[in-house]
Amino acid sequence: MRISELKQKEVINAEDCKRLGFVGDVDFDMCDGRLKALIVPGPGSFCGFLGREKEYVIPYCDICQVGDDIILVSVKKKEVEAPVR
Repeated sequence: MRISELKQKEVINAEDCKRLGFVGDVDFDMCDGRLKALIVPGPGSFCGFLGREKEYVIPYCDICQVGDDIILVSVKKKEVEAPVR
């Protein structure tokens, strides 16, 4: 499979069934030529003026299945705690 084919696939989190977006880039290990992670740009911020908030870096071990149109991943949502005042 080519990188251009991966970029046409939508990434969906199997944990909460949410769309994460389309593959924007991939991370390869140059020594052995293996895929290390998929990089998916995060949602845009305020009307797209301020760029993107973050990006999702999904390790290879979290990829469940690659289909014709989508890529299923299993990413646990990290809980963010509010600071204690």
